[in-house]
Amino acid sequence: MTVDALTRTDAVSEEAATEAPVDSTPQAETTSESTEAKTEAPEASGSSETPAEENTAESPKPKRGRPKVATTAKKTRTVELTLTVTGTADGEWQAELKNGSKWVAKGLEIPAAAVSRAAKELHADLSGPIDEVINAARELQAAKVAQLEAELEKAKLALAELDA
Repeated sequence: MTVDALTRTDAVSEEAATEAPVDSTPQAETTSESTEAKTEAPEASGSSETPAEENTAESPKPKRGRPKVATTAKKTRTVELTLTVTGTADGEWQAELKNGSKWVAKGLEIPAAAVSRAAKELHADLSGPIDEVINAARELQAAKVAQLEAELEKAKLALAELDA
């Protein structure tokens, strides 16, 4: 319904209410007048919709909500970085970094202490297994040092016997 139809219907109802006599005959006329106003209202609204449809075809009105096409908002861009840290039983650690499918760094030697600190900073579940590997490498290196010291002592004794 248009505003005119609503206003006209309200005006007819108000006039009928103020002018309505006590007997029932004028009420029937009032009812027929309001029925005529109601039947005119759809015609009025029907005629007002036709120009609106023409206006829509000529200049589209923006729809409510977010636009579906041609947004100016920046989308969040995710970056895929893959850091691979590799350790050996001897305690040598290397790092490799890949950005998508492109290598950024390859074969960088890093100290075991730095790997341990980084793992502790990242998460406790990471630091436990890494510290176990580092401790095993430390024990292996300590055994190797003890073996080399024993060989050094033998070599010093052999040298002392040759000098004497």
